[in-house]
Amino acid sequence: MSFQGWEKTRIVRPNGNQTDAIAPVIISASRATDIPAFFPLWFSNRLKAGYMLWTNPFNAKQVQYVSFQNTRVVVFWSKNPKPLFRYLPELDERGINYYFQFTLNDYEKEGLEPNVPSLLQRVETFKELVEKVGEKRVIWRFDPLILSDSLTIDVLIDRISLLANILQGYTEKLVISFADIKQYKKVQNNLTRQQINYKEFTLELMTEFAERLSQLNREWGLKIATCAEDVDLVGIDRNRCIDDNLMVDLFKSDDKLMGFLGYSSDLFSDVPTWTYNKDKGQRKACGCIVSKDIGMYDTCNHLCAYCYANMSSVAVQNNLRKHNPASETLIA
Repeated sequence: MSFQGWEKTRIVRPNGNQTDAIAPVIISASRATDIPAFFPLWFSNRLKAGYMLWTNPFNAKQVQYVSFQNTRVVVFWSKNPKPLFRYLPELDERGINYYFQFTLNDYEKEGLEPNVPSLLQRVETFKELVEKVGEKRVIWRFDPLILSDSLTIDVLIDRISLLANILQGYTEKLVISFADIKQYKKVQNNLTRQQINYKEFTLELMTEFAERLSQLNREWGLKIATCAEDVDLVGIDRNRCIDDNLMVDLFKSDDKLMGFLGYSSDLFSDVPTWTYNKDKGQRKACGCIVSKDIGMYDTCNHLCAYCYANMSSVAVQNNLRKHNPASETLIA
């Protein structure tokens, strides 16, 4: 059965008033900001409260209450999930499943990710997280791939190779994407301000990169996939970051989640089936299934030069001054 929208429910706010809310099964936390790195206490408080208030990033007048009563999976996106570690037992106690999209890039020399911890610290955090939750639940992303005068294909391949060797046994998957800078004017502006002479990936460069990465992967044995890329590359799949296949693999014992996914196991077949409900709110080439993202643009203090989710560092700092961990919403 195709997705018809999230179930509606009623929540009770602290003032005693009741209001309508949606009750999503799958939460994305978040494509728009790094909740594990910067807002873990707020996230914990909202779980305890049972709901949060979300603002449409494209229309500040459009707000929506989001209840966690039906939540079965949280997909975390982060460059530094360590501040969230202390709160993971709360998710476990509530029976909420989760996994991580962990972006571990190496742009230290170029300064493209000014506020992330050192590469060594991030590698150690990656390993620590895997030891806590298992390698299947921590997906490595080298994302996006940036080309510039100094960042050539050779350099990118070398840096991925170094990390792939370090992470042997700590993850099963690598997700990549090619920076599409021309699509985002604010990204162009941010890179220009930092005097980064960026270049666009052509189909020929993507093909060359993929061929070389696939050859090296014969040694690593990773599943490699592209994120939201409308191109077929030899040896590389197309990814689903909000991934029903992974959820079935990891959380098959969760009957409510399997019911939502439409999972069924045929006694007369070795191949189970379920319904693919693509998230129509994402780009055409995105393979993700439906989820509710609870993040907000212009709030990520990593201040990555290539980030499409931040207008500027000034906008981020102005918003962060408004953050209150006790608030219903990320930015009060």
